[in-house]
Amino acid sequence: MNDADYMNFALDLARSGLGQTSPNPAVGAVLVKDGQLIGMGAHLKAGEPHAEVHAIRMAGDKAKGATLYVTLEPCSHFGKTPPCSDLVILSGIRKVFVAVTDPNPKVAGTGIERMRKAGIEVEAGLLEQKARELNKVFFYNIQTGLPYVTLKSAVSMDGKTATVSGESKWITGEEARIDVHHFRHQHDGILVGVNTVVKDDPALTTRLPSGGKNPVRIILDTYLRTPIKSRMLTDGESPVWIVTGGETPPGQEAPYREAGAEILRMESPEISIQEMLAILGKRGITSLFVEGGAEVHGSFLKERAFQQIITYIAPKLVGGKEAPASFGGTGIEKINEAVNLTIKQVDFVGSDLRIIAEPK
Repeated sequence: MNDADYMNFALDLARSGLGQTSPNPAVGAVLVKDGQLIGMGAHLKAGEPHAEVHAIRMAGDKAKGATLYVTLEPCSHFGKTPPCSDLVILSGIRKVFVAVTDPNPKVAGTGIERMRKAGIEVEAGLLEQKARELNKVFFYNIQTGLPYVTLKSAVSMDGKTATVSGESKWITGEEARIDVHHFRHQHDGILVGVNTVVKDDPALTTRLPSGGKNPVRIILDTYLRTPIKSRMLTDGESPVWIVTGGETPPGQEAPYREAGAEILRMESPEISIQEMLAILGKRGITSLFVEGGAEVHGSFLKERAFQQIITYIAPKLVGGKEAPASFGGTGIEKINEAVNLTIKQVDFVGSDLRIIAEPK
């Protein structure tokens, strides 16, 4: 194995923590000595030991003179755990390969600098693009203070989310529906509009065979119309935040608070997507999975407020000019003003097609 192979292995280890480490990044580390793997680790949850710690503990005394491959620059500050760069120095590691420097202003190259000053040879940039892609949520959030937004939709081959009568279960197959739950597990928050709650009464939980993390459930509800007996307000599975307009009478909030929901009131009468995202960012939501209907998706499109779109396309034709599509609202008038996307990934999930794209 060469250096890139070991870093790829570290990246694979890091992926095991996706969805569990927020607000921290997912990180993997591998220790090698004399061509043999002597330690490895992944960061699995905020507040628990970082990947480098697990790898060094596994190696023990063998770490002295070894080479460390780590997907993100070792930290240099005291947070919930001590600085990893200090542990690397104390362990006697001879050389460190870092895939990408940490964008956190508390680190931002100081971990690498500290190790170099201690006499450790450090090379940065090995498989950097892969490492950035792995932690794109962390990079975006730390640089903007906003959640990384993913818009998800499921459509027929002619772009419909439901029939003309409103029937939508199920456009996609079971494999695609399970796949969606993997993405729910990886996000801090999941968002729908009040119309979806009224019509479908969804749970918006993560239901995987092996379990999974339930995201914070967020409802866009300008006038507080969410049914007080809706599933989300009664199941106790995860927190519920209701975003409402600034002119909603305060007296309407009491029943929702009694049911355990938090009310996030906008300053303006209507809900501003950008204002809401700023509030969510301050409340620790680093990633947001939007499963709203056409109007909610249309609002995010209008404000260009998304970083990724995931579309499942079922091999079905629905037809009907009144059948809903995945994006509503006023739409874009001129084709040269349309949001251009870069297709990042195309896969079959069961019999359905999954396309992942990002705005250019």
